[in-house]
Amino acid sequence: MSTERRFGRVLIANRGEIALRIQRACRQLGLETVAVYSEADADSRHVHEADIALCIGAPAASRSYLDPEGLLLAARMTGATAIHPGYGFLSENADFADAVEAAGLTFVGPTGDSIRMMGDKITAKRTMQAAGVPCVPGSDGSLPAATDEILALAETVGFPVIVKASGGGGGRGMRVVHHATDLAEAVALTAKEAQQAFGNPTLYLERFMQKPRHIEIQVLCDTHGNALWLGARDCSLQRRHQKILEEAPAPGIDPATIAEIGERCAEACRRIGYRGAGTFEFLYEDGVFAFIEMNTRVQVEHPVTEQITDIDIVAEQLRIAQGEPLRVRQEDIAFRGHAIECRLNAEDAFTFLPSPGTVTRWDLPGGPGIRIDTHVVAGYTIQPYYDSLIGKIISYGATREEAIARLRVALAEMNVEGVSTNIRLHEDLLADPHIQEGGMDIHFLERWLEERTAS
Repeated sequence: MSTERRFGRVLIANRGEIALRIQRACRQLGLETVAVYSEADADSRHVHEADIALCIGAPAASRSYLDPEGLLLAARMTGATAIHPGYGFLSENADFADAVEAAGLTFVGPTGDSIRMMGDKITAKRTMQAAGVPCVPGSDGSLPAATDEILALAETVGFPVIVKASGGGGGRGMRVVHHATDLAEAVALTAKEAQQAFGNPTLYLERFMQKPRHIEIQVLCDTHGNALWLGARDCSLQRRHQKILEEAPAPGIDPATIAEIGERCAEACRRIGYRGAGTFEFLYEDGVFAFIEMNTRVQVEHPVTEQITDIDIVAEQLRIAQGEPLRVRQEDIAFRGHAIECRLNAEDAFTFLPSPGTVTRWDLPGGPGIRIDTHVVAGYTIQPYYDSLIGKIISYGATREEAIARLRVALAEMNVEGVSTNIRLHEDLLADPHIQEGGMDIHFLERWLEERTAS
């Protein structure tokens, strides 16, 4: 059994809505917070509400939020004894997690070894196979050097195939190959891209599933050997591999099947000694789940899981980091109702071009079942240096139909001026009968956007 690591002050190594979300969880648990910020974020809400705030550099993320030494120095200067990385930035950087622990601080997340294991897609896939988690058929390890061997492997798997970078993520480092004659060029180009983007040219190959859904299983694991799965999310509505709308539970999938996969994920976590929050991502097609990767951090879409389980995932991250055992058992978790999340971005709803600038009006919706996670207020300036996410509207209802109805009302009430947003995109999506029915595949949104452009 692990020794408890109590801490009273947490440095939040992030910005925007997730920084404010972490800050609220800390305050709920009686923990002091340190807000670190770039020069561009001096007026951010979580900065003003922190117990201590410290500027750590220039607006560019590489000179502030992505500076490990600067973050560790900030922790020492402010007396913080734990660091919560949020999502993005250094949240899945194994070396940073190791450096935090080596400095005698607590990293609110998995160990560096776990991040490293799951960050390498080949190692992650082998680990999941050993734990009985179903995976996409493909190469057993990295691709061989010889072109004829790669071709033979692809023909065994069956075209179309997808060539992926072992260290890839975010939709980069992957190419779909439909014909054998295109395979060699695709491998060469993907290896070059992987080397440039990730410093690792290692590739692997999988069968390309034609119309899968993107289904996630949320897990929580403590340092005492306990692991829970918290249901399934459907995150299939994506543009260029970036999620737009998420919901829980995943509609139209047998709960018994979800439970079977969920328990396998929890068992995999027990086997590798995983700690904290994590998400197993699957492709789901024709009743079959196939593991693709694990995210070793809190997800942007975690609120939909919180809504249907009534479990505060961020607070649990903090409790786990202090060495506390999970307070609930799997049989205690009940999944009630339905939740849907719209990601609000400061971008044009049709061209998707970013729209930095000052928000002159910010009218938020309300009513039963509506939750807003945002750091934005009227007068806030959206910077051009960071991701365009400015908030999330989460609706909850007893049924999926009720959640959609409440979300449509909330979007109609939302009024933003000064910058462009993608609110209109969400309104149009929720009016589509296919989306109202549910169960879209991961290519649906791209097809939908093409049709909208053509019309």
